[in-house]
Order: sequence, then C-alpha cells, then structure tokens
Amino acid sequence: MPETETAGYWTRKLDQLGLELPTVVPPVANYVPAVRTGAFVYTSGQLPMVDGALAATGKVGAEVTAEQAAELARTCALNALAAVDGLVGIDSVVKVVKVVGFVASAPGFSGQPGVLNGASDVLGEIFGDAGVHARSAVGVSELPLNAPVEVELVVEVEG
Repeated sequence: MPETETAGYWTRKLDQLGLELPTVVPPVANYVPAVRTGAFVYTSGQLPMVDGALAATGKVGAEVTAEQAAELARTCALNALAAVDGLVGIDSVVKVVKVVGFVASAPGFSGQPGVLNGASDVLGEIFGDAGVHARSAVGVSELPLNAPVEVELVVEVEG
C-alpha cells in the first residue's frame, strides 16, 4: 500500500474492481479462520465456498477442468482475504507474503501451478506490487468435503 494513502485504500480498491469480500466461512472442524502473530496473519486453508456451499466438487483433470479450478482458487483467495478482514481488517494489509494451494488432482494431472494462478492473479489485481508473493502449488489425492482446491495465505499487516 502506498505510504501516502489514507485509511481504506484496499477497501476502495476492492470497490473499484467490483469485488466484495464474502462472509467469513465458518470452520468445518476445530480451528479458527485466521490467526495473527506479530506482524503476520496466517489463514487456515480456505475452500471454494460460496453462500455456505462448495462451488464445485471433484478432482481437477477429471470432474473439474483446470480453468474451472483456477476460478475456484480465486474464490478460495477471496475467502482467505475475508478471514484476514474479519480478524484485522483488510486495510491493515501491508503485503501478501505467501500463498499455499492444494489441488485435488486426478491421476496424471500436473497443472497445479496454472490452477493456483487463479488465486495469485486476484491478489495481484487487488494489491498490485504488494500482492507479489512466494507460492507453493501442491497436488493431493483428496481435500476436505471433496473440494477441488484449497488456498491459505500469509500476509504482513500494520502494527
């Protein structure tokens, strides 16, 4: 975030992009959506939940195309940002540090980096240079609730 900007910079950026952060997805087990320690917020893995339900289920490369999965990863990233917003407020974000993504992959599917571009791209749209991050894209055999993708974030925040 440019230092000369006033409070509300990322909120205004979301508005300019026509994006609205969803309601924080309630945990499906014994954890919290996000935790702050020092200058960092770590989110729990976020599934592609929309209005309380998974937007899609199945394996990428079988029931879900790579293109569909990239859109789902975008949804996961917005859900993770909602968790950050619910804990410390989106306008306190200084930088996206790390994105970790898991892709439930059909045998032979190796396009995990392209799927996770859906999350990386939306973070870049919102945060610009402050959205450039390190990333891991991991193929797995199963994800909770038969989700095709899961994304977690580490962000640096003010104060």
